Amino acid sequence: MVWKLITAFCLMALSVAIHASGITSALHWARRHTYSAQQAWRWTWLFIVVAAWMIVLHLCEISVWAVLYRWNGAMADLQSALYFSAVTYTTTGYGDLVLPGEWRLVGGVEALTGILMCGWSTGFFFAIVSRMYETQPARTHS
Repeated sequence: MVWKLITAFCLMALSVAIHASGITSALHWARRHTYSAQQAWRWTWLFIVVAAWMIVLHLCEISVWAVLYRWNGAMADLQSALYFSAVTYTTTGYGDLVLPGEWRLVGGVEALTGILMCGWSTGFFFAIVSRMYETQPARTHS
């Protein structure tokens, strides 16, 4: 059980590293694209690109967990492992697929990691939206 927890924490660290590098690259990309508040279609495009990039990052992280489950025989095939990992990472938890008893704590760590990474993505998205509002000219009230 200790080795499985160590494995889970290594995967958590890898997920954080993937997310950190992805957020950093998105931040550099977003900084190169400055728009005025009147360019709503450009802001919309920026939001779409950032949302798509966040989903790609999450799918990479989900895939890392899935490969571990499949490689260690905790899931019968890669398709099931990917599905289980996505449902666990997003904390949807359908329960139609479950890990063997000795792997269940690893699934819990994946769910906690997913919550943290989704929260980080939400925070980053909020920062981009805040940046949009910072570019709006100040309104004067009479």
